[in-house]
Amino acid sequence: MVTSTYSLPRDAADDETLIRHWLDSLEPVYAAEDRKQIAGACALLARHRSGFVLETGESLVRHLLSTADILVRLRLDPATLVGALLNGCLQQPGVTEVLIEERFGAAVARMIGDLARIDQIANVDAVIATKDLAQHEENLRRLLLGIAEDVRVVLIVLAERLQLMRTIKTLDEARQRKLALDTQRIFAPLANRLGIWQVKWELEDLALRYLEPVEYQRIARLLDGRRAEREAYIANVMATLRAKFAEANIRAEITGRPKHIYSIWRKMERKGLDIEQIFDLRAVRVLVDSVADCYAALGIVHGLWRHIPKEFDDYIATPKGNMYQSLHTAVIGPEDKPLEVQIRSYEMHRHAEFGVAAHWAYKESKSHDSDLQRRVSWMRHWLELKNEGEDGGDIMERFNAEFEPTHVYVLTPQAKVIELPQGATPLDFAYAIHSEIGHRCRGARVDGRIVPLTHALRSGQMVEILTHKNAAPSRDWLSAHHGYLKTAKARNRVRQWFKQQDFAQHLAQGRAALEKELTRLGITEKPQFDQLAGRFNLQSGDDVLAAIGRGDLAVGVVARQVGEPRVEDRREPEHPPTPPAKAKARTAVGHAEVVVEGVDDLLTHMAHCCKPVPYDPIVGFVTRGRGVTIHRRDCPNVRNLPASEAERLIRVRWADQPVDASYSVDIQVLAADRKGLLRDVSSILSDADVDVIGVATSSDRRNDTASMRFTVEVHDNQQLVNLLSKLNQIPDVLDVRRAY
Repeated sequence: MVTSTYSLPRDAADDETLIRHWLDSLEPVYAAEDRKQIAGACALLARHRSGFVLETGESLVRHLLSTADILVRLRLDPATLVGALLNGCLQQPGVTEVLIEERFGAAVARMIGDLARIDQIANVDAVIATKDLAQHEENLRRLLLGIAEDVRVVLIVLAERLQLMRTIKTLDEARQRKLALDTQRIFAPLANRLGIWQVKWELEDLALRYLEPVEYQRIARLLDGRRAEREAYIANVMATLRAKFAEANIRAEITGRPKHIYSIWRKMERKGLDIEQIFDLRAVRVLVDSVADCYAALGIVHGLWRHIPKEFDDYIATPKGNMYQSLHTAVIGPEDKPLEVQIRSYEMHRHAEFGVAAHWAYKESKSHDSDLQRRVSWMRHWLELKNEGEDGGDIMERFNAEFEPTHVYVLTPQAKVIELPQGATPLDFAYAIHSEIGHRCRGARVDGRIVPLTHALRSGQMVEILTHKNAAPSRDWLSAHHGYLKTAKARNRVRQWFKQQDFAQHLAQGRAALEKELTRLGITEKPQFDQLAGRFNLQSGDDVLAAIGRGDLAVGVVARQVGEPRVEDRREPEHPPTPPAKAKARTAVGHAEVVVEGVDDLLTHMAHCCKPVPYDPIVGFVTRGRGVTIHRRDCPNVRNLPASEAERLIRVRWADQPVDASYSVDIQVLAADRKGLLRDVSSILSDADVDVIGVATSSDRRNDTASMRFTVEVHDNQQLVNLLSKLNQIPDVLDVRRAY
């Protein structure tokens, strides 16, 4: 059964008498100067909170004194006690954070402010009703840790919850179950993370009393003896082991506890066991210096008491998957009662308590968060120093300096907890809820007040997004300078929206261009767009049309894939992708590349300005003394030729190409700047089996974009189209095109 320790008289007493009695109990624990500071907080408590009664029937003053008394038993400093006593006082007229800071210091004022923010958090009913229950419970625990920049705030919250659970007997059953459920799912796991075992055990037992009253009473009756008797049993075992280890010259630290009712119930439920089959109702833990001492200690334990068969696990020789190491054994201890003994080295213990093997790190959360784990480890280290009677002030200062939160946890109006990176804005929040809410966002309320979309959110705030059905994203949202978006997810959603808008425009342009080209060539066949998409390594026919509209695909090349033009058509010297077998190649620069119509053995070379590749629409330009230069028909230099030079253009066409022919092409890539971008682009180029013969990159810090220009060698136009398509699929790439 749950038993609680109080310093306050249990009989009814007025608030003033309670305060005086409690202050007197502090004399053996705190120095006179500290008691003076605590007495000042009690005076403020009596002046502003006396006469208030909670729903449990307990006076508010008794409740706050009892909360502070729990913290006294955790050996916490006077500032923490003052914070507990003044919890909620900011709601009273005339009490401000400035007043508290003047009287009790900045640390206490910050704690009171954080506690006030925690008090404003909505009920967790909606959270518990959600589908992804475990993740939302985890986010709510992280929310409490995120709001509490000072670990002592969390301790006050846990102590206050413990005192509340001690006094809910008078409430109706529904309210009891609600409070017990919150305690079991949120507050007890928090106490577990911080290693406050005595608070954790009592919270779990009290929650079980109201959630499973029949099972709770049954287990309580089955336990042979009251908790105090079991604690005395453990103390006797520890004394016996200390004496035996001293005889063997083994330095050991021994701790122990009787298993609490919730832990027994959970094990019975999880493994389908009866209470007689549970051997760790009483357990001790032995910490020694080395692995050799672990096995020596095990030998002493087995020499003292008879080992229970099949109840030995050697996790030192065979560690668990999370590298947890320890020796676990069960024996028939004194009075023929089962006893579990765990033996490990100090290093193994540190790993189990603070490393990835820590229970909360692998039992409570499915995801590993190294920053959170380090933060909690520091919190626990500070608590250990306090328990050992050290000041811990330097540790707290280092903690506050080093562990600025990396995430914020905010609430929807329905009390769903959303995790965002530090510095996230309401617009990031909107996209975290749903892309459409982000697209239609036009404003936000934070804790009921309208704020700019660039407002940096803080943990514990409630955010409401204001939308409009005709609203659309702004390109300013993508600018790092304007500060609208912090998260990559939100920026990607905005970029995708603009890509989709551009896609629709390119789709219409490509459709019109293809229809015009088919009409011009006299091709009457209906395009089979699915087949065309496969030929160009695209997903759909719409992608083919959009690629034409963007200029990534030559409309003539696509049209030739649809059907053959009329024989009498001579208006355009374009040719299908597969050249005629009889075409006579003319030698130029070591390659059989281009046929110049009507001329034999004429020197040709590819223009460096537009770098044509098979089978781009091409035209020849007769130079003075250097033969014929081959240009793309859409080359700006060709289009802008003066009339006097245009007569030097001649018809040329592609001939059969040798397998090893290659052509240099310039590709322009525009992308949102990020780590690993160049690596991703290089990987695509490598996989495409193209040679990169030139690279030029630059970053624009004003809008957080990167511009990259690559000169690559390709075999033909089809290889180029495939390469452009793959580059365009890289995350954060905004535009890919052939450069001139």
